[in-house]
Amino acid sequence: MASITPLRSRASRSGTDAGPPAGAGAARLQLLSGDALRLDGVTRAFGALRAVDDVSLTVTAGQKYAILGSNGAGKTTLFNAITGDFPPTAGRIHFFGEDITDLPPHERIRKGLRRTYQSSLLFRDLTVRDNLFLAVRGVASGRGSFLRARASHASTRATHDLLDRTRLTHIADERVANLAHGQQRQLEIGMALAGAPRLILFDEPAAGLSPGERRELVALLKSLPAHMSFVLIEHDLDIALRVVDRVTVMHNGRELRTGTPDDIENDAQVQSIYMGSKH
Repeated sequence: MASITPLRSRASRSGTDAGPPAGAGAARLQLLSGDALRLDGVTRAFGALRAVDDVSLTVTAGQKYAILGSNGAGKTTLFNAITGDFPPTAGRIHFFGEDITDLPPHERIRKGLRRTYQSSLLFRDLTVRDNLFLAVRGVASGRGSFLRARASHASTRATHDLLDRTRLTHIADERVANLAHGQQRQLEIGMALAGAPRLILFDEPAAGLSPGERRELVALLKSLPAHMSFVLIEHDLDIALRVVDRVTVMHNGRELRTGTPDDIENDAQVQSIYMGSKH
């Protein structure tokens, strides 16, 4: 998804004092409900195949959430429905109280939704710093300007902050093509953090990482601000269950179980399908 300037609230231009439009009060109550993301009966069909079938879940503001399941369970298709890459064929998606089911991907980004992918989407011939700077500029006002940003510019300062947050300052001027796989995953998370997102979807961030890189990933995910929500798709249960407080397990496109990490780890059916015998 391309990076877009975050959406700003617009004042009424009617030029009258008629008060808020009909339904404004209800919309305001929805925004204050505490739900960052709500899926109601979300389905995504490809012909006769229902890759995602009637999934409903709620991610509260600030919550860290995981969606687990084997290959083919429908996890990535569900992410694609949430981001608008493959909109749902049934059901509704609400983002901080607003129905975004029919919005195109770039409008969802404007509202604060971000996403990483299973395969890193990076500018390999540019440096780490340049990649982060482009991500910052992509969600900043005046992003089309051709003027070089000075050291004191807000976008330059935001880039430095992201380098620190993702622990990449020591390789800031290294070409992305020369980075280890784990460093590239860190960089992609840093780019998703540009522009103060409200919710991030992480698609298998631990895939292909070494044990040391996995420890670094866990530290990075745990360091994210408490107010920021994220939803994590992950095959590595040890990582997923350490960094989230709510879990949904999917099987054949449907929700199998939802609960706390302890609930999921100790669920006999989840163990039999995904973990083998109790460990």
